[in-house]
Amino acid sequence: MPNFSGSVKLKYVKLGYQYLVNHILTFLLIPIMVGIVIELLRLGPDQIYEIWSSLHFNLLQVLCSSFFIIFIGTVYFMSKPRSIYLVDYACYKPPVTCRVPFATFMEHSRLINSANPKSVEFQMRILERSGLGEETCLPPANHYIPPKPTMEASRGEAQLVIFSAIDDLLKKTGIKTKDIDILIVNCSLFSPTPSLSAMVINKYKLRSNIKSFNLSGMGCSAGLISIDLARDLLQVHPNSYALVISTEIITPNFYKGNQRAMLLPNCLFRMGAAAILLSNRRRERRRAKYRLVHVVRTHKGADDKAYRCVYEEEDPQGNVGISLSKDLMVIAGEALKSNITTIGPLVLPASEQLLFLFTLIGRKIFNPKWKPYIPDFKEAFEHFCIHAGGRAVIDELQKNLQLSAEHVEASRMALHRFGNTSSSSLWYEMSYIEAKGRMKKGDRVWQIAFGSGFKCNSAVWKCNRTVKKPTDGPWADCIDRYPVFIPEIVKL
Repeated sequence: MPNFSGSVKLKYVKLGYQYLVNHILTFLLIPIMVGIVIELLRLGPDQIYEIWSSLHFNLLQVLCSSFFIIFIGTVYFMSKPRSIYLVDYACYKPPVTCRVPFATFMEHSRLINSANPKSVEFQMRILERSGLGEETCLPPANHYIPPKPTMEASRGEAQLVIFSAIDDLLKKTGIKTKDIDILIVNCSLFSPTPSLSAMVINKYKLRSNIKSFNLSGMGCSAGLISIDLARDLLQVHPNSYALVISTEIITPNFYKGNQRAMLLPNCLFRMGAAAILLSNRRRERRRAKYRLVHVVRTHKGADDKAYRCVYEEEDPQGNVGISLSKDLMVIAGEALKSNITTIGPLVLPASEQLLFLFTLIGRKIFNPKWKPYIPDFKEAFEHFCIHAGGRAVIDELQKNLQLSAEHVEASRMALHRFGNTSSSSLWYEMSYIEAKGRMKKGDRVWQIAFGSGFKCNSAVWKCNRTVKKPTDGPWADCIDRYPVFIPEIVKL
């Protein structure tokens, strides 16, 4: 039998250690303050007045000291970065007419790939283990047999998902389109001319001096790259609003061939989009949902394997698709390791940083075989939004970061309900946490995304106010059914 009493005692020892280290300044200051108070009480008011009277100040000293304090305060506040607030966001909810149950998906696969039953069988095995549910959606063009990936259909999907998300966001926030100063649209695989950002400007008649950007080819982590770009722009443009659109257009990217590495995206990717409103206006502080704390970006593109692990190319028959390397999870793990090495010192409490440092020193000096200490990121964050790229991605991060089932619940349920919606998946997960009524004032959220190149990007948000359960949004009609049990294999 395991020694439960010993493990319980060890747990309380660790909790005591964390409390002591994280509040060390308080423990040091309290005795000093108590000593000062006791000394003042011992002296009495007459002696305190005599000491004060013995101090001599002249006008020049007072003026110089006051000027110095005001100067230091002014320099501090002017050099301090502007606070960036997430006013609100909206996620696109596809109509039921776009729903693709497993039976429909497999029937279409059999009809499209009738000459290659092995490809059909492979897709069935992937779908059975994918973690997707029966309500994920594909755009109308992909419901045809065979699909019709025309430019017109692709633009139609882009207009549907982007305009719907923006309309919901404008309704939520009540801001006028002429108040938007910065526009950033990210879509990795569909980059038409005019750009998607130009399409938004044309639709909503945005100002002629708007600062617009269109990011493409940056994969599923492009959403956080857009947030980082918006943050940098808001630092130099005061009193501004930034509208960020994250999406992936599925219509033109259906793979028609039989290469297994290129069939995976057909099984996992689904339609979705998110519109996010950021601002540096102080008056938005009260109503804003979150404040942006950190953005950390890691790029492993200098390594050839990392660069090619998610790669758009032609197969031997000339069919274009996205090839996913078998080394993808190993490369993602290395990128994550680099990312958390950077973000760890920014977010982890002192207790975790000291344990990590002591373990590192011990391995270097005493015994290289010592097991490396994995920092407990649960001490730094209340909520985790892990990119819903697939069940394997979520499983690997849960294992490496030692997270509980509840910590990865939002990611698993977003994958089940909406599939891999690429860069917008993080916002469906954030919306899930809000819909469950779990987001409280002061809570910290860690968004982690992976993308081609290969990139691992992180964003840290702090909840500005307790978020009430929304009455609308992508989860409004189904949140009471979640979480659901997701079996390892769904037999089709």
